[in-house]
Amino acid sequence: MKIARFLLWSCCAVLLLAACSSEGDDLGIVARVNGEPIYLSQLEFQHDLLHMDGAGAFVPTVEALRDEYGKILGDLIVLEMVHQELRSRGLEVTEEELAEQERKVRSDYPDDTFEQVLVEEYIDLAAWRERLRYHRSLEKFHELVLRPQVKIDYREADAYYREHIKDFQLPETLRVLVVRAADKSSLRKALKIWRDSTDPEAMQEVGNVAVHEITVRQRQLSSPWLEALQELPDGEASQIIEEKFGYEALVLLERLPAKLLDPTQAYPLVEQALTRRKVAQAFEKWLSGAWKRYHIEVSRHLLPVEESEETAVAGSGQEEAGAALDAATGDSEHSDADAVSPGETESSPASATDAEE
Repeated sequence: MKIARFLLWSCCAVLLLAACSSEGDDLGIVARVNGEPIYLSQLEFQHDLLHMDGAGAFVPTVEALRDEYGKILGDLIVLEMVHQELRSRGLEVTEEELAEQERKVRSDYPDDTFEQVLVEEYIDLAAWRERLRYHRSLEKFHELVLRPQVKIDYREADAYYREHIKDFQLPETLRVLVVRAADKSSLRKALKIWRDSTDPEAMQEVGNVAVHEITVRQRQLSSPWLEALQELPDGEASQIIEEKFGYEALVLLERLPAKLLDPTQAYPLVEQALTRRKVAQAFEKWLSGAWKRYHIEVSRHLLPVEESEETAVAGSGQEEAGAALDAATGDSEHSDADAVSPGETESSPASATDAEE
């Protein structure tokens, strides 16, 4: 799920913080939401994740850097507002929930490879956990606050199906078991269990082995996976593939032919698409009202240069500008897999027919 790029200088008056370095209490603080601080370290962490794949590829201009930081700060402010809204309703994310979310993410990584990823990608665990908390807060906000406001009429669903009939033409897809292990020996043992019993749960009894079933379009397969599955019969396992943090093999469960979903089959996807649209509208409505109730302060260093200078000349503590909200928000469709992996950014399905894990 992806939160909108929200331009902070929008549809409301924003009070300016004094230069962060001028007062000890504000050292390292780039914004406050109802007095709750957002730190420069949070901003830098999100910015580093944004450029993780292309680190060192280019040196941004000061203007570009200011713009990127401003957009990221806008996201962080909205997330903090969501967090505070949940807290006011007695729905904030508990430590137990956070621990469970982390457990789900860690379960995708055999043995200690989760920690290896953190080290390799220079990801601070505490900062990652804070990001996970925000992510779970947004999920709860959608599930418990926004989603109950959404109602879908059957006539609306039928009209959507007819208008988007091409979206329900499913291409050939594959059901695949992905089996991963930190070492070849454990992976071989797990594959032998599959050949003897075809039981995915039994495979996980081997130490350091993770097993996940996915459904994916053939055209979405990476080159190594496409090669491994190309001539593979149903029920058979591929050769072992060496990866950066261990080894994996693929078991082809089934090839599903292309077909057009009828209205009954398509309804869950139609409902999901309409819900996503209406939840986004409900979110915008909540946000426009929340701006009037929340007291937000922002460091002048992250405001556009022209506006910051004008404010300094005028001696005013308020800024006004335009807004943009391009989110695709909706019901969480990832279930266990929806927790944010290290270095991964939130995303939402591109269409109703995208493959789901």
